[in-house]
Parts: sequence; C-alpha cells; structure tokens
Amino acid sequence: MNVTESRFKNRQLHIEDYLQMVSAEQKEYAEVFDYSKITEKSGVITDYWTNNLLDMILRKDNLNNAYKQVKRNKGNGGIDGMQVDELLPFLRENQESLIQEIREGKYKPNPVRRVEIPKETKGEFRKLGVPTVVDRVIQQAIAQELSPIYEEQFSESSFGFRPKRGAHDALRRCQKNVNDGYVYVVDMDLEKFFDTVSQSKLIEVLARTIKDGRVISLIHKYLNAGVIANGMFESTEVGMPQGGPLSPLLSNVMLNELDKELERRGHRFVRYADDCMIFCKSRKSAERTLKNIIPFIEGKLFLKVNRKKTEVAHISKVKYLGYTFYRYKGKCRFRVHPKSVVKMKNKIRELTDRNKGISNEIREKKYQEYV
Repeated sequence: MNVTESRFKNRQLHIEDYLQMVSAEQKEYAEVFDYSKITEKSGVITDYWTNNLLDMILRKDNLNNAYKQVKRNKGNGGIDGMQVDELLPFLRENQESLIQEIREGKYKPNPVRRVEIPKETKGEFRKLGVPTVVDRVIQQAIAQELSPIYEEQFSESSFGFRPKRGAHDALRRCQKNVNDGYVYVVDMDLEKFFDTVSQSKLIEVLARTIKDGRVISLIHKYLNAGVIANGMFESTEVGMPQGGPLSPLLSNVMLNELDKELERRGHRFVRYADDCMIFCKSRKSAERTLKNIIPFIEGKLFLKVNRKKTEVAHISKVKYLGYTFYRYKGKCRFRVHPKSVVKMKNKIRELTDRNKGISNEIREKKYQEYV
C-alpha cells in the first residue's frame, strides 16, 4: 500500500503516538525530515539543465522549508480532511516512503477541493482549487527550487507573485509610464485564464528550461489531478488549479511568453498576474497594438482575449488593481477606486456585525486579518 492510498489509515493507526509527541506549535521550527547538514548556499541553481533537479527538490532542507511555509500559511485542508496541524506527525511517519514514491514516479497527487469565491461582477465566481496539505508541501518544494531559476527569466514589467514586488510597485510603474507621456492603455482581460490554460503549451514552455523529465512529469500530474466539486470528480485536461503554491509560478511562466513578445515589439506594459495594461501615446496607437497582439495571444499561447472587457481607454478612465489614476500638479497620481472603497466598507461592516453571535476576540481577529 503506497502513501497516497494509506493516508487515512496511517492517521488512525498512529493516533496514540501523535498524542505523545510534542505539539508542532511548541516546536515551530522542528525539523520534519532528518538530514545530514547540507552546505550548499541557497539561491539560483546553476546546474538545473541537467537531470538532477528532482533530487534538489527532494533535498530534505528544501522539504523542511516547504513544510514550514505551508504551516505559516495555514488554510483549510483538501479532500482527505487532513489539516495543517496534522502534517508534522504524518510527515515524520511517512517521509521516506513519500520521497521514494516521488523519486520513482509513483506518487499520485490528490484532486483539489473546489471552492468558489464571488467576484465583483454579480453572479460570477472565481474557482479556487484547494490541494491536500501534503500536496501543498510538495508543490511548495517544487516552487522553491523553480522560482530562482525563472526569476532570472521574468520581465521587469511583471509584478504579481514575485519576491520583493507587489501591487504598489506595479502602480508606480504605471505612474512612471503616464508621466512619460503614455496616457492611453490597452486594458487587457484574459477570459478565464486559469481555467483555459493549454497544458500542452505550458509543458512545452517549462521543458525549454527544465531538462529533468521527472519534474515535468510531476508537474503534469498536478495539472491533471482533477477536482472534486459538489462531491463529484471532474477531470482537468485544460487549465490549471488556482489556489496551490505552484499555481502563481506556473501562471507567470506561461504569461512570461506574452511579456517577452511585448518587449520584443518595444511596448511599455505592466502585468500583475493575469491583469495586463499596455501603454501607448495615442488612442490610435493603442487600438493598433490591441489588434496586433490578439493573434499572438490566441494563436500562439492558445489563450482567449475577452473582447467585452478588454478596452482601449485614457488612463484616467481605467481601474487597475483596485486603484484609479488622476493628474495633480501635472503629475500622475493614483488612489483607491471608489468601488474598492465601497467594497472595503461593506466587508468591514460584515466582519464587525454584532448580530453574528461570535465573541469580540474572534471578531477583532477577523478584522485585523482583513485590514
């Protein structure tokens, strides 16, 4: 019986041992995986193009760091019901067999648990896929090794899900572009990006850099793991689940193809995840840019441009990352969009509602987490 099949059984068989162990909270940085001291300096992997990338992912210091990150992120469990606070004893019990399964290509990821989050547009939902906590550790371990490799390839105009970059950095780049005279934008909307990503195209892009076929195979298994929605299994032959530690990196790998094409054509742009704006000096130039880039997005990347939501507009007319732009004393400024203010006020009102029957401590905690 392999690790994938025995998770429930193992958790029940060893419950007495679990109770005797020192709690994970008391030993926050306890090592999950035993390993002899490794002296390599963490950073960019210089030999990733060889066939040992999986071995680097499965280094026990890397797996320990992945566990710690998943523990810090908390979050609810996946379809097997295992919670983050149950990870430590499970990994201690099953670490060797888990690593062996992955190394031999026998590990089978679990389907993700479907969670739907309402969007601003009424009736629309963002579909998230919650992996099991064990799969989160494995995905995190993969992401930790791939991230420094791809950081060297990513565009300076990309800001989402990257170290030491964020939404305000993206907004400041927008501000600079506008101050340089690029006041018209192509406000690009990619229709259901995560749901429609071509897996074969993504694998093709990954394989240009990753030469270890075992890693490509493992990533492909995660893409194909499927989803459990309303108790029913759904296959995932198209798209990638949004919600796991690996998803942000894979989305940037895919959309870096768009970034490089925009750079090749000499365009100024700002991209945060799948939210992209291309900056031009005139409306006519922006319209021409939109017309010319659509064939690349749809014909080469196999993504779909949402014609209804994609628009050419003056920068003062667009909402980007919850902000709007305006001029003050001849310079571009940005401020929170009025719709974002209303949304925030409604959320705070909901969190502080005294009719919900929760304690002041929980109410205060939820408020602090939101703000």
